[in-house]
Amino acid sequence: MMTEQERIQVFTEEIEPMLPFKAAEWLAKRGFFRAPASTKYHGNYEGGLFDHCYNVTLALIALTQHNKLTWKREASPWIIGFFHDLCKVDQYAPGEDENYTFVKETLLKGHGDKSVMMLSELTTLTEEEIMCIRYHMGAFCEKEEWGDYTRAIHKYPNVLWTHMADMLAAHVVEVD
Repeated sequence: MMTEQERIQVFTEEIEPMLPFKAAEWLAKRGFFRAPASTKYHGNYEGGLFDHCYNVTLALIALTQHNKLTWKREASPWIIGFFHDLCKVDQYAPGEDENYTFVKETLLKGHGDKSVMMLSELTTLTEEEIMCIRYHMGAFCEKEEWGDYTRAIHKYPNVLWTHMADMLAAHVVEVD
């Protein structure tokens, strides 16, 4: 397992050069390289958020190459893949027995919405990037949102590919 410094190095060498903005210091200040990705599912360990986002980015890049996907902005697979779960930087706190607990007192709520809002501090997103991040949970969103999710896919097919990349990372790559 990588250390925080190793994660920062991977980000600055592999991800950040593909982005139209600098983010390593901003992410480090918010604890991104130490945060878990969940309380009990994939990446429920220190640094799990980085590991998961890195895996989603790699999956989205591979899906883009293998399926000849086109994007509104060339950097979109890196932006979407890496920042889709930005919302989790302040979402979990260490609990008992090396487990994490959900923090309810955060100011920004939501999942995809919160990630988009937080990312707006760093860059202006394309509508396609917003929809991919907003709906990356696919049908795991609230049932009332399924129609919105379907409309987002019809307008931006890469929404579905983003969800697929997230599922591949969480349920194939990250399985023990």
